[in-house]
Amino acid sequence: MLSKIVELTLASAAGAFVDIGVFVGAVLLLFGYLNYRMSGRFVETIVRSKRLQPVLGALLGVTPGCGGTIFLMPLYIRGSVTFGAVVAALIATTGDSSFLMIATIPLHYVVVSAIAVLVAVITGYAVDGTQVGAKLRAAYEKRKRTKSELKKRHRDAVHTVRVPHVGHADGDEIDLALHHGVRGHQPMGTLPYRITHQGYPLYWLLLAVGLVLGVLGLFQVDINALAIPNLGMAVGVFGTVLSVLWLFASKKLMASDTHEETEQKITSMRETFIHNAQETAFVVSWVFVGLLVYELMVLGVGRGDYAQGEAMIESTLRTVGVAAVLIGALVGMIPGCGPQIIFVTLFSQGLVPFAALLANAISQDGDAILPLIALDRRSAWHAVVITTIPAALLGLAVYWLELNTDIFAALTIAWNWLVALV
Repeated sequence: MLSKIVELTLASAAGAFVDIGVFVGAVLLLFGYLNYRMSGRFVETIVRSKRLQPVLGALLGVTPGCGGTIFLMPLYIRGSVTFGAVVAALIATTGDSSFLMIATIPLHYVVVSAIAVLVAVITGYAVDGTQVGAKLRAAYEKRKRTKSELKKRHRDAVHTVRVPHVGHADGDEIDLALHHGVRGHQPMGTLPYRITHQGYPLYWLLLAVGLVLGVLGLFQVDINALAIPNLGMAVGVFGTVLSVLWLFASKKLMASDTHEETEQKITSMRETFIHNAQETAFVVSWVFVGLLVYELMVLGVGRGDYAQGEAMIESTLRTVGVAAVLIGALVGMIPGCGPQIIFVTLFSQGLVPFAALLANAISQDGDAILPLIALDRRSAWHAVVITTIPAALLGLAVYWLELNTDIFAALTIAWNWLVALV
């Protein structure tokens, strides 16, 4: 039994890095570069386009990762964007799990994103049609510190690397909440800081090697039978171990990105490489946890018989589909991206239905909700609840469709036909 657990652990570690993580890293770097080139210009467009803010917020949210959505939080606090735009962006965003979906289940990512944007726009305008946002903003204004108090607090605060701010000014209320004493920062000169800020070329080199092996694996090449025996297993396990080390060094167990780091990434390509390495390590670590949880669950349910465990889980899933949808929506309420990555991993293993994945994707707010929690917990709580309601309702409706139609089988056939044409 112990030898089987060790075997499953090593296989999960290798798979998390070579089969999934290297592709996630490539996608992350691509979108990191695009975000760097855009330099927040899309955010400025949202501020100017008052009537289209829920639509633009949804489009900003659906871009992979949390970077664009994070920028909306200080803009909402300043009154530059509506609460409906914030809600729309949070509904549309799938956080770091988007990179995992793009790399492993692209068809489902396209379908989820399209549905999420539609729901986001409708919900955003519905919210702006009420007084919820105005009341939350009025309550926040009453609690704001005076300028003299802000000046004193900013003078006494711990200062990190100065970067050009997006959506706020140096020394204001937002600056104090999001840039001083934020969890996840490593003091300059410490060992964790040197690991992440000086060792990132090594991590990207390992990802490049892993990507070559991963592509060979896609073409049915046995990467463990090459000139170097068990090369795929060795690179995969070492890559996952290094990713977990990176995760702890960057102090990001639940969330992979902060507002300050997002600002750093759009002003420096070097910072993009550094923080995208951290995000990739974050995703790889949580994928490893998800895969290992699944493997050990199957082994445990089958009492040591893996095949029997798979059969029992498959039988059980037919009776707990509705519960999985509701659990997906509730898990989405957890701030950060880690639990959501595990949920996507479980879906890719066939452990939850598509409706549960959709409910989780719509409900989850990723790292983007964390700045809002730091700035105004009341607004953050309202946003979390509002995004969860359509997630649960739509998830249940889609689950009914899954049980009673062949719509998703048709979508799969259409996707395969499109891929064949390309």
